[in-house]
Amino acid sequence: MKKWLLAAAFAVASVTGASAQTLNTVKQRGQLICGVSQGFAGFSAPDSRGEFRGLDVDYCKALAAAVLGDASKVRYVPLTAQARFTALQTGEIDVLYRNSTETFLRGTSIGLTQGPVNFYDGQGFAVRRDSGVKSVQDLDGATICVAQGTTHEQNLADTFRGRNIKFQPVVFERIDTMYEAFFAGRCDAMTQDASALAGALTVARNPGDYMVLEQTISKEPLGPFTRNGDVQWSNIVYWLHMALVEAEEYGVTQANAEELSRTSQNPTVQRLLGSSGDLGKQLGLDNRWALNAIRAVGNYGEIFERNVGQNSPLKLRRGLNGLWTKGGLMYAIPFR
Repeated sequence: MKKWLLAAAFAVASVTGASAQTLNTVKQRGQLICGVSQGFAGFSAPDSRGEFRGLDVDYCKALAAAVLGDASKVRYVPLTAQARFTALQTGEIDVLYRNSTETFLRGTSIGLTQGPVNFYDGQGFAVRRDSGVKSVQDLDGATICVAQGTTHEQNLADTFRGRNIKFQPVVFERIDTMYEAFFAGRCDAMTQDASALAGALTVARNPGDYMVLEQTISKEPLGPFTRNGDVQWSNIVYWLHMALVEAEEYGVTQANAEELSRTSQNPTVQRLLGSSGDLGKQLGLDNRWALNAIRAVGNYGEIFERNVGQNSPLKLRRGLNGLWTKGGLMYAIPFR
């Protein structure tokens, strides 16, 4: 059995029935404790001043703004893939925003609730441009760097064995160590979510020496995790994402949200921004909860473009992460 499943077996009992107070705990503490990755460019990584930035970080800020009215009231806990779920199970963190793939087993066996998908990804491979590798089949006989405790280990084994591709995995507990090993030439290829690979290459000494193969081998729907037994807190995390997507669809931005809360005649926008109705109270929050989140970080499109999109070093296209009205999968449940 996987180590994280063993850990879950011991941890779930200790939090079941005791995790229904997260909202009160966060309010009393006056700070959100948010689990993030140790260094995924575009998702969660410290900048030159040591401040965490990225798509996952913006979700932490949005949650703090929605719950506490202040996006700065967050303490970030950088976690390895091995430690992330245990940290949430044991109450070390309030929510996990750590580019984690949602799967059947994670949804049914570790005492955690999977939130809405906030980034659709796929597992890819990074290689040297001069390696001659153009497709996954070209990796026959290759050594491949992979992170321990991730879905990537099993996907790699299942896919390569199914295609009769021989490979030698080189497993790392820490992502930063895996990056160092790959760039030092210890592995012929490195596998991870394609978006994370794109981010990793931006910090390489010579980024132009590497590339991410266009081919992916899996579906990697990424999203937040909360503890089972705390429906109120899980609902807040769920509807926060929906609010950010709904805001993009209705043209509510970081710059105009405050004004629209006073002037918009659109009933959906009025409910979303708390100028009519009592949607916030249904969650145990102020009715301006979504307005506060949007004012702090912008709508989903703004978060995407700033951190991983065309306005970022990663230059990722929206693709599946576009709005449903533009051929993507981002679709907000109605606010009514």
